[in-house]
Amino acid sequence: MTTGLVDRSVGTDDVPRPVRTLSSLSDIDYVDMFTLTTDRDATPEQWARAMFGDIPTPAERFIWRALLGLRLAKGRSPDTVAGWQITGRGRNWIRLEAASWFLTGNLLVQTTDGHVSLATFLRYDRLLGRLAWSPLSAVHRRLAPGLLQDAATRIRPPK
Repeated sequence: MTTGLVDRSVGTDDVPRPVRTLSSLSDIDYVDMFTLTTDRDATPEQWARAMFGDIPTPAERFIWRALLGLRLAKGRSPDTVAGWQITGRGRNWIRLEAASWFLTGNLLVQTTDGHVSLATFLRYDRLLGRLAWSPLSAVHRRLAPGLLQDAATRIRPPK
């Protein structure tokens, strides 16, 4: 099997505490997690780069920079994924971080026995963060499963 269904969890009560503790945010106002069953074997960083690339696409730039005001690094770097700073990693996870003047976010990619997960954590630093993210979160939750499935097609199949 290459890919399976994508499970989703939305809200701090539904995302497991061990996953939430990997966020760098002291307060979490929004969290979701999408998990794909897959036979693809890659590191969390390889999965993150398969999902987002080394630099943001024009669509990602529009959403992240124009709509959310995130300050992203420019150009390719071993310290960033699509402009998001790599701010933590472990054997089976990598955490990316970006911020604007009204919200701060983490993207967490985690791999475990035949699964890859993408979790999004947000802290609203100003009311505008909540107002901006509310409509965008619905779009995000529709796009995230496809993001994982598309990444699985970019990761080399097992031998």
